Amino acid sequence: MALKESPFPNGFVAGVHAVGWTLILPCFWCLDRVIAVCKSTTQEQIQREEQECYLHPLKVFFGSILFFILFLITAPFAFLGFLLWAPLQACRRPFYYHREAPISPEMEYHMEYHSGFEQAGKASFGFATANLCLLPESLARFNNLGHTQQRAYAIGQCIVQGVSRPNIRIFIDSPSSCGTLSPSNSILPTASSNTYGATGQSQPPVNHHVESTQRQFRVVRVPCDDTEEPSSEAPSPCLNSNQNSNQQGRSSHRRAPRALLSQGLRQQGDVPWEVSSLFPANVDILCLEEVFDKRAAQKLTNILKPVFGHILYDVGVYACHPPCRCSSFKFFNSGLFLASRFPVLEVQYKCFPNSRGEDALAAKGLLSAKVLIGKNKKQKRVVGYFNCTHLHAPEGEGAIRCEQLNMVTKWIVDFQAANKQPDEEVVFDVLCGDFNFDNCSPDDHLEQNHHIFEDYKDPCRAGPGKEKPWVIGTLLEQPTLYDDEVNTPESLQRTLERDDLRRHYISPPVPAAGLPLVYPENGQPWIGRRIDYILYRESSISKQCRTEIEEVTFITHLAGLTDHIPVGLRLNVVMESDCGDE
Repeated sequence: MALKESPFPNGFVAGVHAVGWTLILPCFWCLDRVIAVCKSTTQEQIQREEQECYLHPLKVFFGSILFFILFLITAPFAFLGFLLWAPLQACRRPFYYHREAPISPEMEYHMEYHSGFEQAGKASFGFATANLCLLPESLARFNNLGHTQQRAYAIGQCIVQGVSRPNIRIFIDSPSSCGTLSPSNSILPTASSNTYGATGQSQPPVNHHVESTQRQFRVVRVPCDDTEEPSSEAPSPCLNSNQNSNQQGRSSHRRAPRALLSQGLRQQGDVPWEVSSLFPANVDILCLEEVFDKRAAQKLTNILKPVFGHILYDVGVYACHPPCRCSSFKFFNSGLFLASRFPVLEVQYKCFPNSRGEDALAAKGLLSAKVLIGKNKKQKRVVGYFNCTHLHAPEGEGAIRCEQLNMVTKWIVDFQAANKQPDEEVVFDVLCGDFNFDNCSPDDHLEQNHHIFEDYKDPCRAGPGKEKPWVIGTLLEQPTLYDDEVNTPESLQRTLERDDLRRHYISPPVPAAGLPLVYPENGQPWIGRRIDYILYRESSISKQCRTEIEEVTFITHLAGLTDHIPVGLRLNVVMESDCGDE
């Protein structure tokens, strides 16, 4: 049965809830502005110094008085609204669902194409995760980020610009038949497209400047080089700057041609990776964290819905949770936001019961979704599982995060067991989000050794407490967000690629209590805190399907808009000829 869009059982309850929130919102906004007007970001401070503006103290004084008076005026109405709003949370489903109807021939084309992808023997799926810090204005400013609504709009535009670009098919001229490479990125932005996901290397990119029935693609031919090491020369501006290295129909990774590796994609060990100034093209499922602000979530939904036809937002519970327990009142939702090109079949949200301190004010938890990819040649449904979470934040409280990881593991197993169908093939099982611990801090040793990393594979992890040498931290230092070296996608990309520069802008590891920090060890690169993860599991997918990593991406497209570096992962699912015959 299709998911309902409204989280309420009927229109009357939804209407009463809307009236209650309308009465609350003006008071909430005034209180938010009382605090926000007193807190400046470092960018605003620099601008005032450059403009020699000395009126800011007067703005703070009179502004705070004005908004406080408005707060007092609207407070009685907010109280009435709260009496309507709070009780209705007991019957509210913990998420909104937006479904964009497939109205274009282009979308129908992708639906038909994906439904037959198994005949090709291989499919490509792209995932991305990003913490956006879209808090109410006053709270966002304590993270050195302001203008929440404007940032939400700008972030949405950046994501659409990146993920809706066409792929470029690269044919390798070689006597040994190196095959076809399909870069996940292009430097050419295009208009938004309605699709149901990336369909692997055989899909021709859509040209949006011609009719939807005319499908064109760009061809680039490069010589194949299986022996030489990647070039360290600067990228040539005439070639695509973001390219991946996987070749269609291969069950193991080959070294990408030198001409491609020099354009941004690199391979060190068994994982191709890159630092990209644009979101990867054709991301299929996007997980966002800290989208706490309702208006910002609605803005993102409106911008992303032409590209991602299925969106879950305003995820989480409010008021007393569990009901009738005022000691665990939730002022904010979970902040989780999921956008998918694939139809969503089943959804489950679970709230962590062990949050403490300021984290207990938000309904952090786990969001699990089952999505429909299509049907295989045996007419079995092909599905995937996608899970996203945001763990406990305060440092030094690893035991709480370990408890939450235990819950995440159990909830995922329960969700998949409850929704498993005998006539289905599972092609991916992904877990991502902001875990709020890294794999290099001595203070995070409990989480680093958690058994979840035995179930799910982390492509960036060499072992407990040890990252692979090419990995880059994803938590930026907040005081330096607007420095010239990191305030644009291009400058942040250059900074992250240099070990001597990124150590000044990526948060360093957290030492164990009472012990000095020695980091990095002799001869090891400076990585910093990587707290944003995309993990995948192979044990839960169909037995005849195998997973290959096509590319890991560290994304700088949101420079100056958030204090995290988004992460992307593209997986190739190789299906044996008898997959689906089980």
